[in-house]
Amino acid sequence: MDKIAQISNQFIEENTHFPKLINEIQKAFSSKKTIAPLRHHHDFPNPTTGADTTLLLMPAWNPSEDAGVKIVTISPENVQFDLPSIQGTYIYLDATKGTIKAILEAKELTAKRTAATSALASSFLSRTEASSLLMIGTGALSINLIKAHASVRPIREVFIWGRNFEKAKALSKTLQNEKYTVTPVQTIEEKIKEVAIISCATLSKRPLVLGKHLKPGQHIDLVGAYKKDMREADNETVTKSSVFLDTYQGGLKESGDIVIPLQEGIIQESDMKADLFELCAATKKGRTSKEEITLFKSVGHAIEDLAAANYYYKKYTNA
Repeated sequence: MDKIAQISNQFIEENTHFPKLINEIQKAFSSKKTIAPLRHHHDFPNPTTGADTTLLLMPAWNPSEDAGVKIVTISPENVQFDLPSIQGTYIYLDATKGTIKAILEAKELTAKRTAATSALASSFLSRTEASSLLMIGTGALSINLIKAHASVRPIREVFIWGRNFEKAKALSKTLQNEKYTVTPVQTIEEKIKEVAIISCATLSKRPLVLGKHLKPGQHIDLVGAYKKDMREADNETVTKSSVFLDTYQGGLKESGDIVIPLQEGIIQESDMKADLFELCAATKKGRTSKEEITLFKSVGHAIEDLAAANYYYKKYTNA
């Protein structure tokens, strides 16, 4: 049996070129080769922290080529253990023999592929001249989202807001040598009206992006709110926007950002403009005017993981 590659978070961090990773994910969505059943989503009690832990199982395969499954836990109260909320492993397989080709640490794999997917959506949905970004959230995804968005748009100004202002300041310092300026802000309201792109990656249960603050031409990237009782944007944001999903399969069922307004009759499933399969295959259009407000809701998909695992495996083996 061939030796199983062990691909660490550090390797993934040091070997990510967002334009190339975005291209790999775009090819995966535009192709009809990859099969990905609806992911398993299970919440189980965590009495120690007082908040449920979520277990996600995300399989995908290209027949006779490659396959894989990601096992992820999301524990919102991991901050008390000084740990990221997302923990996991990706098992990358030979789809012909069923053997394991690699085991990848899923923390950075998930962060990179999620950020790359948001940037892929932005390439269809934000204005081509978009030069400013408000990052809402200071978790593990925030730096990756900033870098990924800046790889597809000419970002010159970034503003960061988090519940802990000190974390926002620390994040800004980490990015001080990038090609754009990075400024921590005390409130969302002070910059949300000014920026071209708003990216939100939090575990919030109440809306942080409010429609009353939005202006024509903005693009909203919602990455958090992975459960039905979580929301990052209010109803006014959704009704003001042209709404796009990573997939109909997950986007219509898993996140409160879409599920709650659907249940309340604020929007209908037919109001969804397109998903990434349609955008990448050019069967539906993204942004259609400079004044349009676009909203992309990401819940994550196994196709993204498999494309990313293949990307890093080839890097690791110099294939």
